[in-house]
Amino acid sequence: MSDLLLYKVDGGVALLTLNRPAKRNALNGALVAALKEGLRRAADDPEIRVVALTGTGKDFCSGADLAELERIAAMGEKENLEDARSLGALFQQMRKHPKPIVGVVRGRALAGGCGLASACDLVLASEDAEFGYPEVYLGFVPALVMTILRRKMGEGSAFQLVALGDRFGAEEAHRLGLVNRVWPPGDFETEVTLYLTALAKKPASAVRLTKSLLYELDSLDFDEGIERAAQVNVDARMSEECRVGVRRFLDKSNG
Repeated sequence: MSDLLLYKVDGGVALLTLNRPAKRNALNGALVAALKEGLRRAADDPEIRVVALTGTGKDFCSGADLAELERIAAMGEKENLEDARSLGALFQQMRKHPKPIVGVVRGRALAGGCGLASACDLVLASEDAEFGYPEVYLGFVPALVMTILRRKMGEGSAFQLVALGDRFGAEEAHRLGLVNRVWPPGDFETEVTLYLTALAKKPASAVRLTKSLLYELDSLDFDEGIERAAQVNVDARMSEECRVGVRRFLDKSNG
């Protein structure tokens, strides 16, 4: 694993930590590649139930490495398209990942860093965290994340975020649907640990099926969605975890 990304496993949780503190964990090609490898590693490990993504130092991620972006922009359309597709492939990998991915945000999550947080299935934030898509101030467009944003909130709210480029706090991010839980800085580490531990204890097959069905419904009409859900229902019923869970409940009820 690259030094740009720290990888640690504890209690069924794989913690992936962006490790460019001097650059506020800005995303460059090497870090994106390391993230992809870390996600593959977590996907292939049957002991991993949850993936947590965070940043070292004061900030989660400040966005794209502008020095690298300027260098690539000068190369031409082909190189720029390859670079954009690489980040897009990371977002696709996160969405298709068999384990839930939880963004753990302290400090700033801006531009591509806010996009990275938004691409997580769940986001936990410290009260003093700061979010935003300020790309418009550079004449840039946060294009890749729009596919995610319009699914997580209404089109009007999504457009306002990217068109105005304003920064906003954790509570506003929670109101918009980008963040699931917010805790005071002093309680944040403890609460995050409790949250991740609780999620990791849930039946892995049920969580995996839930995530895959939720996102698969994007491409299905209503009738197709119901039919697909029926098949997932069958898969869940026939799983060993469900059988054990039902039997445990019945034994408790009859006891």
